[in-house]
Amino acid sequence: MNAYKYVIIGNSAAAVGCVEGIRKIDETGSVLIISNEPHHTYGRPLISYLLLGKTDLERIKYRPADWYGRNKVDTKLGVAVTAIDAAAHTVTLEDGGVVTYEKLLAATGSNPFVPPMSGLDTVKKQFTFQTLDSAVALGEAIDETSRVLIIGAGLIGLKCAEGIIDRVKSIAFVDMADRVLPSILDAEASAIIRTRCEEAGISFVLGDSVKEFSGTHAVTNNGAELDFDVLVLAVGVRPNISLVKEAGGSCGRAVTVDEYSATSLPDVYAAGDCTEYKNAVTGDVMVMAILPNAYLQGETAGINMAGVRYAFTKGIPCNAIGFFGKHILSGGSYTGETYFTFDGTSYRKLFYTAERLNGFILIGDKHPPDGEIPAFDRAGIYTNMIRDGVSLKDVDFDAVAVRPGLIAFPKETRREYLGEER
Repeated sequence: MNAYKYVIIGNSAAAVGCVEGIRKIDETGSVLIISNEPHHTYGRPLISYLLLGKTDLERIKYRPADWYGRNKVDTKLGVAVTAIDAAAHTVTLEDGGVVTYEKLLAATGSNPFVPPMSGLDTVKKQFTFQTLDSAVALGEAIDETSRVLIIGAGLIGLKCAEGIIDRVKSIAFVDMADRVLPSILDAEASAIIRTRCEEAGISFVLGDSVKEFSGTHAVTNNGAELDFDVLVLAVGVRPNISLVKEAGGSCGRAVTVDEYSATSLPDVYAAGDCTEYKNAVTGDVMVMAILPNAYLQGETAGINMAGVRYAFTKGIPCNAIGFFGKHILSGGSYTGETYFTFDGTSYRKLFYTAERLNGFILIGDKHPPDGEIPAFDRAGIYTNMIRDGVSLKDVDFDAVAVRPGLIAFPKETRREYLGEER
């Protein structure tokens, strides 16, 4: 039986954050990463760029090739964990192996959600789009004659479309929602992205769902008929909670963790897409499956696993993503009064109350004409204001709404919070 001080289930952003958190405190304690994927840690948001040809298997890595060695991390890759025994402090592997731990992190991510659809089993070429292997498999299945049908016009589906648009004949979407990216954009912002996608040649059937598949033919509930060669299921994901739940850990929609990334099980922590935790703006406990939060949660877990009390209390929904030359930055909660500008190219909407900035949506061209300021210039200031609950009483909101900058803050705030602007 192998024994480690720290065992991490998972190999993505939360796992990396955990290792780097541990090594801030404990430079020598033994660490093992176990993952059901056989690959070096990689950036999941980059798999569409792999298909697009803008990156490769080396550059998609989330950390350099020597990262495991430099951080004294052992790995068991391509091996799934089948059970956690919290009382015995062990994990059981699918190959029958057992590993003991002192502290454990579950960074198990999420799994693609495939809803029941009549006739789905008759579709031979069907794929999800969440892992490196799924992206590679899709890339091998398409060619310039392929008609691709994507179910789900959210982040995963649209990034898939961007990755393959130049390699296929056509792409059509079907989604039950009445707009694209319904989880991160309001109706006005969504319309901008839909228009850009349509300009790229993509078609949409929205407010509808597939009633039945028959081979390479689909019929929707509203009577639309669609022929295709390749099907991509991008309806959404569900947190992978089974290991923690079956071990007796508290779970809602996802694994419940506190501000220290601790679960209800002794010496078991969790981080990333498999968890639910408090939204710093609304106070609601929710799933916020985004890479920056996953890393910060993992880092928090690692620091606590190494024996130092450290809290992460600044989790908010936020996204930074681009589609067909349009860049989107969003964050926080879309509640309160709004400040809104749109000049036909750059879209800026801020959501606020008398006391604080609650959220924002920014859309603009990735490469605006010379002399024009990107819509998302210095947008990190908005994110920091939301995360830290900066009072609008201490900010020139009229100035920061037009263009975020440190000059909108009083000198004392720049010194104590942001540092002097240079």
